Amino acid sequence: MNIAIVGASGAVGQEFMRVLADSGLPIDELRLFGSGRSAGNTYRWRDAASSPVRDLALAGAEDFAGLDFVFTSAGADVSRHYAGLITGGGALMIDNSSAFRMDDDVPLVVPEVNGDDAFSAPRRIISNPNCTTIQMVVTLKPIDDISPIRRVHVATYQAASGAGAQAMEELRRQSAAIAAGEQPEVERFSAQLAYNLIPHIDVFGDNGFTREEMKMHLETKKIMHSPELEVCATCVRVPVLRAHSEAIWVSTAEPVGEQRVREAFATAPGIVLVDEHRPGGYPMPLEVSGTDPVYVGRVRADLADPCGICYWSVADQIRKGAALNAVQIASYILEHKGL
Repeated sequence: MNIAIVGASGAVGQEFMRVLADSGLPIDELRLFGSGRSAGNTYRWRDAASSPVRDLALAGAEDFAGLDFVFTSAGADVSRHYAGLITGGGALMIDNSSAFRMDDDVPLVVPEVNGDDAFSAPRRIISNPNCTTIQMVVTLKPIDDISPIRRVHVATYQAASGAGAQAMEELRRQSAAIAAGEQPEVERFSAQLAYNLIPHIDVFGDNGFTREEMKMHLETKKIMHSPELEVCATCVRVPVLRAHSEAIWVSTAEPVGEQRVREAFATAPGIVLVDEHRPGGYPMPLEVSGTDPVYVGRVRADLADPCGICYWSVADQIRKGAALNAVQIASYILEHKGL
């Protein structure tokens, strides 16, 4: 099996390499593509040096010939521009950008929730959802299996890593500057992130919600196959390096009970339940960083809704929220249907 990564030098591209190396997939060839700045770079790949990164701008049909899967994480504009070239040789493109997520003929897939949607990809493109959406729908599925979900309210606590490696570095620099009594510089965010919270991720729409919040609203409906499902999100950037957290309130058609929900979380694929009524008996981003599952804790009956459940969720958004979910899509296809 031959695989390629587009955007290999970025934070998600590098995570793709680590996830693929650990995946056990029978990979014969790994091709890497990137910008002109990263062209020629090599990286460690399964205890050997990778092939040099190819300049995507100079790539032709022959560069993508003979590939089975191409994982793309170089931004929506790049994905749109190169989709025809990537899929033209027969490869299945699994795209981490927002370019095609809401297209009717492109499936939006989280394997634990709607894995079979991956087999309906007429354009040979499958979209990876937004990181916050992936994390949330993994936890919604076991509840929805008990009783259909009617409404979801969610407040996100999103780490600097969601804005890329340079954003993580800016948070480090800001923290160091404050500790040294200096004025921190702001470049990657709309305000100082260190010692602060920013209730603003992506651009604002006419309805007052940001694009990040509307992604959660729209993508959740598509993944859950539930156009009547209502989702309201408030997305907040927090001074955490890596791993997103979410406080989630769910309202179901019938009361489900917190113990039944705990039991569903405990047996659901991709979820680790950490729910003890003691200090530290809940998942936190510092501990979750670099791990694969979606962690859930603080499960409670909603005091304001007899059909409501509220809980806390944490996941590494570079892994499960991006690279890992995409690789799991490929693995699901191979396991259930083959290429």
